[in-house]
Amino acid sequence: MKTIAVIEDDVHIGNILEESLQKEGYQTCRAYSGTEAKYLLKDCKPDLILLDLMLPGIAGEELLLDIRNIPVIVMSAKAGIDDKVTALLGGAADYITKPFEIRELLARITVQFRKRETDFRAGEPLMVGGLTLDFELHEICSGSSVVRLTRTEFAILKLLMQNSGQVLSKSAILDNISNDTPDCTESSLKQHISNLRKKLYDIGRDECIEAIWGIGFRFVSE
Repeated sequence: MKTIAVIEDDVHIGNILEESLQKEGYQTCRAYSGTEAKYLLKDCKPDLILLDLMLPGIAGEELLLDIRNIPVIVMSAKAGIDDKVTALLGGAADYITKPFEIRELLARITVQFRKRETDFRAGEPLMVGGLTLDFELHEICSGSSVVRLTRTEFAILKLLMQNSGQVLSKSAILDNISNDTPDCTESSLKQHISNLRKKLYDIGRDECIEAIWGIGFRFVSE
């Protein structure tokens, strides 16, 4: 059973998170301040951490810098791009802005565990639904047809293929590719996906990326 550490000073929010996580079959451990979290993480080795930034004692941003080899999803009311970029470049695996729906948070948690379980090795191609994504050459292949992808197109397609069949919100896509392409914004994401679809059309597979109105996108393998 996987363990998730909830580092949140708001008792009500922490209780809701803990109850929801336990209903999904996760074990939990909790800390209510950055200082308490530091001691907690010495004794508890969770599989994933949910981290608030505005904590009493040691700030979440400072705590984040000391966390190694554990995926961290930041939960914060700080909605500015600078805050998100700082956290993601500081080691966060994902960033979700408060207030948020529990369903979305649970989906993001699932994505993180799926990434760790899959553990794609550098250079190993990803094959989904008859398509092969080359990690070294940044090319997508269907049979003998091949097209080259830009850095941003590659990051988007890799994320969608790794989560084939799952709807990813625009914010989840942006947060997950930010380490590779920090210049991609919500307004430019639509254009990048449009360009990606045109390239997939060239190899006869433009139907692979499905837009879910008002939510985001998903990769359709069949």
